[in-house]
Amino acid sequence: MTALSASDLTKVIGKRTIVDGASFDLRPGEVFGFLGPNGAGKTTTIRMLVGLIKPTRGTVTVCGFSLRSQFEKAMRCIGCIVENPDLYRFMTGRENLEHFTRMLGVKASEIERVAALVNLSHRLDQRVGTYSLGMRQRLGIAQAMLGSPRVLILDEPANGLDPAGIREIRELLRSLAVDHGLAVFVSSHLLAEIELTADRVAIIHKGRILRTGTVGELISSQRAMELRVDDPERAAAIVRDLGGTVTIANDLLLLPVEQSETPSLLAALTRGGIAVYYARPRVQTLEEMFLEATGGESVD
Repeated sequence: MTALSASDLTKVIGKRTIVDGASFDLRPGEVFGFLGPNGAGKTTTIRMLVGLIKPTRGTVTVCGFSLRSQFEKAMRCIGCIVENPDLYRFMTGRENLEHFTRMLGVKASEIERVAALVNLSHRLDQRVGTYSLGMRQRLGIAQAMLGSPRVLILDEPANGLDPAGIREIRELLRSLAVDHGLAVFVSSHLLAEIELTADRVAIIHKGRILRTGTVGELISSQRAMELRVDDPERAAAIVRDLGGTVTIANDLLLLPVEQSETPSLLAALTRGGIAVYYARPRVQTLEEMFLEATGGESVD
């Protein structure tokens, strides 16, 4: 079952292809991370997902409704924040939410529910101008949750937050997905945070989706062994003589081999007079995998 499906999503402006054949699904109960370097097409993709711009080609289906032919029904299933939450700082949190309930035609009773979801009930009657950035982000998410959407789309929700605020947003998104069954789509440049938050990740580069999968699948796609030895240079020469590939980093040997190949390798090093202090598996971080996939380009 999918909550949102994008198929062959493409946007061409003039002679430039901004997004080229992007396809992915969002499932209920998961956080989906959307990562890409500056200019990769992330924001354009989000704008197509929420109906702000029309795709040149491709389709978006939300809760079984076509965004093209059943726009209103599809959009009732989506809550979103594109860029920063649009809040009135001179008004209280409650007054802001009341304003949006009137715009959306949602019952006022929804306010208490969404405030409780984002843990803002105790500050709801204070002016938004007194809120921290993290609280304003949570109020924005509460606004997006009005009407009980099944898909939540957020553009850089932790941008500019301090570590405590980032953790609050992470825990909130995990709760919305796991405890409330939402499909949460998060565009972010905080790679380490996405590694902690997301269940699945898509990497977009120059408008094309390069890799999609669970965080575990992506970071385990390139396995290596890490060895600490008494003489890294001589040990590396032995490995290369055996036809292997090796990199020396911080006096450690990094070898792209499976664990099953390690015993014979260690035996060869020992025969060559190398003292091996330890050997352990090394799995790429999401950041390393991202940089490899995008040719070393940084995120926004």
